Amino acid sequence: MHDAPPTRSPARSEPLAHGLKQRHLTMLGLGGVIGAGLFVGSGAGIAVAGPAVVVSYLIAGALAMLVMRMLGEMSAAMPASGSFSVHAERALGRWAGFSVGWLYWFMLVVVLAVEATAAAQIAHAWVPAVDQWLWVLLFMVVFTVTNLTAVKNFGEFEFWFAALKVAAIVAFLVLGLLAVFGVLPDTGPVGLTNLTGRGGFLPNGWDGVVSGVLTVVFAFGGLEVVTIAAAETDDPARAVGRAVRSAVVRILFFYVGSMLVIVTVLPWTAQQAGLSPYVKVLDSVGVPSAGQIMNIVVFVALLSALNANLYGSSRMIFSLAERGEAPRGLLRVSGGRGTQGGGVPRLAVLASVAFGFVSVLLNLKWPDTVFLHMLNAVGAVLLFVWGLIAASQLRLRRRLEREAPNALTLRMWCFPYLTWVTLAGLVGVLLLMLTDDAARPQVLWSAGATALVLLVAGVRELRARP
Repeated sequence: MHDAPPTRSPARSEPLAHGLKQRHLTMLGLGGVIGAGLFVGSGAGIAVAGPAVVVSYLIAGALAMLVMRMLGEMSAAMPASGSFSVHAERALGRWAGFSVGWLYWFMLVVVLAVEATAAAQIAHAWVPAVDQWLWVLLFMVVFTVTNLTAVKNFGEFEFWFAALKVAAIVAFLVLGLLAVFGVLPDTGPVGLTNLTGRGGFLPNGWDGVVSGVLTVVFAFGGLEVVTIAAAETDDPARAVGRAVRSAVVRILFFYVGSMLVIVTVLPWTAQQAGLSPYVKVLDSVGVPSAGQIMNIVVFVALLSALNANLYGSSRMIFSLAERGEAPRGLLRVSGGRGTQGGGVPRLAVLASVAFGFVSVLLNLKWPDTVFLHMLNAVGAVLLFVWGLIAASQLRLRRRLEREAPNALTLRMWCFPYLTWVTLAGLVGVLLLMLTDDAARPQVLWSAGATALVLLVAGVRELRARP
């Protein structure tokens, strides 16, 4: 474990540019988790939990909010481009920083393939003359170029992507509320009939709520990129604090609020897994071309996630290289911090996108075999990452209170009790996934991938000993 004092900011010694502004970080926090998982995947949660999917989102959202509060506390005190990987190394040892960093990088570059392929499928449906693989190539090239230039270009892309997604959800909430109260033309007040009818609020009991949590919890993945990006702002500690405070509350509002509107406007039995519940609601209130409108929103959400994942993966592998946990050649950056387009870890970007291209090819060629195994291998990695964030915060909080109490500008609530509650919740979700036939392969494959990375980390530790 490095013995660097917790008050030292690794970000200040990194040659990365500080080109991101507060508005970029705030919108990145908002848009990072508003993706296809919400617009389309939420239908699966409604199908198993009924109207009580609102409770499922509250539980999953609260878990994500607690993790982000812990991560925000550490990142505000010790901002670094490696974020939780750096924190894990300082708190638990080099093995922890190495393991969580590489697992997170692997997760991002694999998920990147899913996003690129899904966006290409939508684009191909719009323009059938262009093959799907050409769309994938186009998206990968565009966002590679974006991430190879000044970091502010990444920030601007994400700002406008997130703005569109947020505007779409706000418009949906307004239309939904108008439909609930019967204000829209040719509609009457809906009332609470759909919340209490057809089996009641808990049609499948609390088992349905638990199943809903397993379905929706991974939709909150992506917030972590905020703390990675904070290192490239002029005032990382202040920027990450503001972004975390604003994002968690607004995201809970968007997620839980839109779910409440959906199950109030339409019977939960009208929803189907794989079909967007947003489209069904918009169709029911008479919005023309609702399906195409939502396709555009989902398309933007996928491109936004692709862009953010490429950024996050490049910064994570750059941080690993900086600490000697990845090839040192990845530390080379463009120009200088004061030049246009300078301070960008271009080799780290290219390394991440190269593996992303491999993942895309595997997804296009063997979606149900090789790539499926890769996807299962990262299926539960987010929970492992969140668990190490909580474990790191338990150790670092006490160290910061002793050595640098002034650095604690953003504090975890009810420490250490809520940290332990969060850890127990994460373990509970993993155990429940083991009892679920559909989720079990993800836990087992992810556990195997984690064990392999831990083995490599252990061997490195042994070889490093004198």
